[in-house]
Amino acid sequence: MIDADGFRPNVGIVLCNDAGHVFWARRVGMRSWQFPQGGIKRREDPEAAMYRELYEETGLAADDVELIGRTREWLRYRLPARYIRRHSLPLCIGQKQLWFLLRLRADETRICLDRCGKPEFDAWRWVEYWHPLREVVYFKKEVYRRALTELGRLLVSDSVPIDPRGFLAAD
Repeated sequence: MIDADGFRPNVGIVLCNDAGHVFWARRVGMRSWQFPQGGIKRREDPEAAMYRELYEETGLAADDVELIGRTREWLRYRLPARYIRRHSLPLCIGQKQLWFLLRLRADETRICLDRCGKPEFDAWRWVEYWHPLREVVYFKKEVYRRALTELGRLLVSDSVPIDPRGFLAAD
């Protein structure tokens, strides 16, 4: 499903624990790490898509997490030209995403990366809230910054700053 502007609707998931750390996962067979995310199917509600993707990618069910909030608007990123499938119609030039913030309520042993037939991830770890801005692929960095900034305001914790500049300056 691609919109009239060439963007694929998608959900992104920031899963945090009680310490304010976030779930960070490595894509199968790659060195790249990212948050769980995935496409919204035709006639699927974004929240339903988020719970489906959460289960497919982490093995967690709705009862395992608490929904804290989501971004108010779609956040968009464009794909670099080399990733655009020019022979695929309609042409997809990027993704528009609604981001959800969840808190893990179950024991972390419930996380299972291969609960579905084709796993997206082969490893995961808890990282500091702003750490993903250091590692995410360059073309997603601004969307991650915007999502984490907006969603970070929903967390009440001294360990989660709402401005990444101080964290990134430590690099």
